[in-house]
Formats: sequence, structure tokens, C-alpha cells
Amino acid sequence: MEYILDLSILLVLAKTLEWLFEKREIHPIIAHILTGMVLGPFFLNVVIPSEPLKVLSEFGLLMMMLYMGLTSNFSSIASNKSKAILVAGLGVVFSFIFGFLTVYLFGKGLAAAIFVGVTLGNTAIEVTSGVILKSRVRKEISSILMGAAFADDIMAVYLIGIITAMTKGELALFPLGVLTIKIAIFIIVVLLISEYVFKRSVRFYSILRNLNIFFTFTIILTFLLAIVAERVGLHQIIGAYLAGLTISRLRERKDPLVLSKIKLNELIGDLQVVLTEFFIPLFFIYVGLMFNPPLNEFNIALVFILYLAAVAGKFLGCGLGMKFFKFDWKSAALVGIGMGGRGSLELAILKFGIEEGLIDQGIFAAVVIVSMLTAVTTPQFFKLYLTHIREE
Repeated sequence: MEYILDLSILLVLAKTLEWLFEKREIHPIIAHILTGMVLGPFFLNVVIPSEPLKVLSEFGLLMMMLYMGLTSNFSSIASNKSKAILVAGLGVVFSFIFGFLTVYLFGKGLAAAIFVGVTLGNTAIEVTSGVILKSRVRKEISSILMGAAFADDIMAVYLIGIITAMTKGELALFPLGVLTIKIAIFIIVVLLISEYVFKRSVRFYSILRNLNIFFTFTIILTFLLAIVAERVGLHQIIGAYLAGLTISRLRERKDPLVLSKIKLNELIGDLQVVLTEFFIPLFFIYVGLMFNPPLNEFNIALVFILYLAAVAGKFLGCGLGMKFFKFDWKSAALVGIGMGGRGSLELAILKFGIEEGLIDQGIFAAVVIVSMLTAVTTPQFFKLYLTHIREE
């Protein structure tokens, strides 16, 4: 039962740091990871990664992906669908190329280079949404930012599938084609269910009326889709995210009494406390506990260049996507900066990579630091550039 004491120590420090960072408008993820680093083997060695903590962190990861899905707005890209998809796609491509080249040129191997390229390709939707909430930007720009971040998540679903195939040695052309078809079928089937059951079905009201039943249904659906995702060759977190995403479509229902939206908000509110205060922090704390690079494997130059690659990839890729649709340079730069943050999903992919042996501790540590840096600097850069535009 030592893990109970470990949990208590970790949560006390994590929440203390989170409270201090909140005053500086620093994302709580940073506080949670630093807690694991400080108390873990890297620094004080007070708490070591154990099996009970690992199980709790994996459950926290599933719940985090469920929560991200629930809080996503599926219709957010409807008004600017083509713009959001192109902006997101070019951002992923440029970030992948820059991340891949950086790691490969540092002599880390092809598999590690592909893995890091995929990891840096995604934008943290929680960082992007935080940037928009704290800044007054044009509705069209905010719609493209949220739509592109959402499209990024869908692309990440496919890329995680490829990473899973890498761990099973199935990256040959034919198995990759089969994997692509399975992923496409799985996502399409889930989205069709979300369209005709959660968005349109009248019979679903019986579940909505009782919040306890609705809560239980949500958890069961999350586990079910996580298991199905794993069976078709994907990672469990994809199923958990899609479970949240399908349920989130309740807010699109044509409901004169607004019952579906009320119940969805009640569900998110009830989940938010236990998830954001316990399970989600545990996942990031465990990532910090796993941070223990040998001095001979930790490369400051790699961290610096990877950070530049991460920021430049989104800035150039997303900016060019905006220019394709004839936006001015200021709007293009604003979207490029706003899409630069990394966070939850990147760290989930990293944890998977280190456990499967795709990357070493040096790369793991470098990308963790890069993710934290982008989560801290993106809101600051966005606010500074927005102020500069308004002053002009």
C-alpha cells in the first residue's frame, strides 16, 4: 500500500505548483510534469515509477482522451472546413519533416526520427482553445484555429495507428494499406453512429434523462471503443477519444428543450472535477516520473533545435495554408503562432514510444521539454503578436 503515500505526496506538490503557476498563467501540465521530475528518480528519488501508479496513469490517459473528445466541437470546422483541413494538413507535414530531419541528422535512427516527426506533427487543442479564450480574435480566425486543431487530432489518430504498426513490425506496404483501411472503416463507422444515434435518434432521450445512467453509459462506451480500437490495430486512446467525440455531438441535436445540451454539460461538469483534479494530473505526473535521461544521452542542442523545428513547422505550414486562401500575412502569422502549442496527446504518444522501445531516454526527455516549452511560450507569443497588430 506504499503507493497510497506516494499518491498523496505527488498530488500535494502537483496541486501546490499548479496553484503557483496559475497566477502566472502557466499551463497546469507543466506543474504536473515537474512534480514527477522533482520527486522521481531524476532528482530527489522520493517516488519511483511503480505498477499501481502506472495503472492509474493509464486509466487517467483514457479518461483524458474521453474528456478531450467530450469538449471537442465536431461542428467547429463546418463553416471553414476546407481552410481548417488544409491549414492543419500543412502544419502536420512541415512539423513532421522538420522533426524527422532534426532527429535523423542527430544520428538517432529512422524509427526514432519517424516517431518524433509524428509526435511533433500534432497541435494541442487544449493550448489552442486556451489561447483563443484569453484573446479577442476575429470569429473567422478563431474558427479556423479550433477547426485546424480538431482536424489535427483526426490526423493524429491515423498517425498513432502507424506508430502502433511500427511496434508490431508491420510497416511494410501491404500491411500498412490494410491498417489504413481498418482505421478508415473504424473511424467512419464510429462517426456514422455519432451522426444517426447521438445527433438524430429520438430514442436516445431515455438514457439522457437519468444522469447516472448517462454517466455509466459514457464510461462503458469508452472502454468498448478502446477495446475495439486495440483489436483493429490502433491504440486504446483512439477509441477513448472517439467515444468522447461521438457523445459530444449531442450539442448538435435539434432539441427545442435543449435537454441534450444540458445533460451533456452536466456530464462534463461531473467528470471535470474527478478527471482534472485526480486522474489527468496522474498521467502527466507519471510522465515526469519516467523522465530520467542519463547525462551522456541528454543533448541540449537537440532540445533547442527540436523546439525551433516544432515552432517553425506549425508557423510555416499553417501560415502557408492561410495564404493559400488569400489571407493577409498578419492573419497567416497569427494562425501559425496559435497552432504552435503541444501538450496532452504528444505526451501520450511519447509514453507509448518509450515503453515500446521506439525511442531512448534522451529523445524522450528532449521532446517532453519541447512540449512543455511550446505550451508555455505559444500563449505568450500569440498575445504579444496580437498586441503588436492592434497597435499598428
